[in-house]
Amino acid sequence: MLVKQIPVGPMANFVYLVVDESSKEALLVDSGWEIGPIVTAAKEAEARVRYAVATHGHFDHVTTLGEAAKAFGAKVVAHENSEVDCDLRVKDGDTLRLGRSEVKVLHTPGHTEDSICLYDGIEVFTGDTLFVGTIGRLERAGLKAMYDSLYKVLLSLPPSTEVYPGHDYGEVAHRTLAEERTMNPFLTAPDFRTFASLFG
Repeated sequence: MLVKQIPVGPMANFVYLVVDESSKEALLVDSGWEIGPIVTAAKEAEARVRYAVATHGHFDHVTTLGEAAKAFGAKVVAHENSEVDCDLRVKDGDTLRLGRSEVKVLHTPGHTEDSICLYDGIEVFTGDTLFVGTIGRLERAGLKAMYDSLYKVLLSLPPSTEVYPGHDYGEVAHRTLAEERTMNPFLTAPDFRTFASLFG
């Protein structure tokens, strides 16, 4: 899969264009504040965007999602618990097909109840669940939900998986899950009690 990491807006957001190179079918991960850079990236990749996916409902990730979907003739996709206005609601384990490739939906509550990550077998797009070197702030979904999302869902993926976060908050723009497990203090806790102690 071809991955285009696109910085947008004033809050260091990353959005992604994920393209099946054989078919040129693609999905958009979030949209952020502006669609101009996304449209340009799609043209450069000769991509046909089928899906515009919300990793969660926060405004800095979905403000222009409907506009982007309309520009591409794509379907807006969000988790079944989300308040995002969408064409297709997904749940954990669902897949989105791009040509012969599949992207798996991972429900990862903790930052929000509707948070999802997208895994294509090589990369994982983590929204605000996992950043380089840190994690998203906890909201209604809570501490235990975040622990389970990180330790039971994301850390179950192969160590070579490349982590692509929803914000440019780290020392690098992306890195492997193995590196995160070594360098991210929120992924090194031996148990939930230790994890919880990180929050004071």
